[in-house]
Amino acid sequence: MPPTRPVIALLTDFGDADHYVGAMKGAILNVCPEAELVDIVHSLEAHDIEGGAWCLAASFRTFPAGSVFVAVVDPDVGGKRRGVAIEAAGYHFVGPDNGIFTYVLHETGDFRMHEITNRSLMRAQVSSTFHGRDVFGPVAGYLAKGAPLWQVGPAAPDPVMFAVQSMRQKGPGEWEATVVHVDRFGNLTTSLYERDFTAMLAEAGGDPTEVVVVVEGTVIPLVQAYSDVAEGEACALVGSTGRLEIAVHRDNAARRLGAGKGAPVRVRLVRTAGY
Repeated sequence: MPPTRPVIALLTDFGDADHYVGAMKGAILNVCPEAELVDIVHSLEAHDIEGGAWCLAASFRTFPAGSVFVAVVDPDVGGKRRGVAIEAAGYHFVGPDNGIFTYVLHETGDFRMHEITNRSLMRAQVSSTFHGRDVFGPVAGYLAKGAPLWQVGPAAPDPVMFAVQSMRQKGPGEWEATVVHVDRFGNLTTSLYERDFTAMLAEAGGDPTEVVVVVEGTVIPLVQAYSDVAEGEACALVGSTGRLEIAVHRDNAARRLGAGKGAPVRVRLVRTAGY
């Protein structure tokens, strides 16, 4: 069998109305013409570093081991922020050191990170406004070809990371999480991981009917699938990202519930809350 083509996955806020994505792909292919380029998302809100971090963490584990990820949401391009390459969980990640790798590093734990300083891995001319094309894309190409991580530059074990929201116990049988992402369907993904939610459910004897979720004053049942409630009704369930999610069956939960990113989400045991 022929060798498997190296996979390089791209995540940016470049959109699709300009040349940026195509130019970055061209720079990668000049280094690694055999690469298979995969688009994760390019329609992030401009400069939304946390949104990019979320999408990267939600998708990277679905890729083959050894894949290289180029994540570029870079409002301070050309300034003092570092460019970095990271090895974690059997993958490589390349991009600005501005927090975009926060969720990946939070979830994977062990990692190695090096600052990108080796000019021989970059394009001959490096623009101060387009490091995705001139720095990160080419470096990803070399890593995909098998270049060792240390070759990009010196070790840098201190990544920039923003605070990661987690669940907070508010009282007996009551916890609070936060909405961390709103998808195009209006579903609300929270900071509550399935492993923590399972522990909460155990306090209710494993009975999902003994747990309710409260968002903006609306009491919502816990279900297994969207269709477990009638069309237009709200529900809570563990979503595809392994976190508690709030949805409205065939409607937009963010709009219907008046909740967005940062909104508090309470999880309560029925016997404690008195519902």
